[in-house]
Amino acid sequence: MKRHGLTLLLCLALVSLGHADDVMNSEIDYILNSVASSDCVFIRNGKEHGPQAAKDHLNLKRRRGKRYFSSADEFIENLASSSSWSGKPYYIRCGDEKQQPASEWFTEVLTEYRNAQ
Repeated sequence: MKRHGLTLLLCLALVSLGHADDVMNSEIDYILNSVASSDCVFIRNGKEHGPQAAKDHLNLKRRRGKRYFSSADEFIENLASSSSWSGKPYYIRCGDEKQQPASEWFTEVLTEYRNAQ
């Protein structure tokens, strides 16, 4: 009987992990789609990039850097906030607004998404 209970707990844990991955991926997808559909400029290493280029770059970092995050918050902190090459922070400027650190913009988008869920 103990063996069946342990198996059941293991199965439930795996289902929970799968669900957590689904949630994380949905959140990251939302962040990346938000930047791609924005009218914002993504500033990386002092150069401006359009919204789709920003999404493409962040998707590349997402694919290559899977070991550096296990949540959308960690994705923002560890990969989407600064250059892994130069260490310089990324910035975003939307319309006539003052540029802001990309980490702040992404965190705001993530918070809005979570509040809507």
